Amino acid sequence: MQFDVKAYLDDRGLTIYQVAKRSGYGYTTLHKSFNKHQSQSTPLNLRDLDALANAQDLAMWQVLQVLELHYKK
Repeated sequence: MQFDVKAYLDDRGLTIYQVAKRSGYGYTTLHKSFNKHQSQSTPLNLRDLDALANAQDLAMWQVLQVLELHYKK
């Protein structure tokens, strides 16, 4: 399953830099991950979900639920 992470960030007024700063993950790591082409071999991973959740004070399942409902490619 592929998600439009950039649209998710835009809709929430977040940047990759903000997510990196709030979550404690490195900017370069998240930038590469959020901008890569997702396929079955390179899906959105748990670190990415954790970063998005931490940046918004949400649980990972809440982020995944929104992605599944509104941001499928």
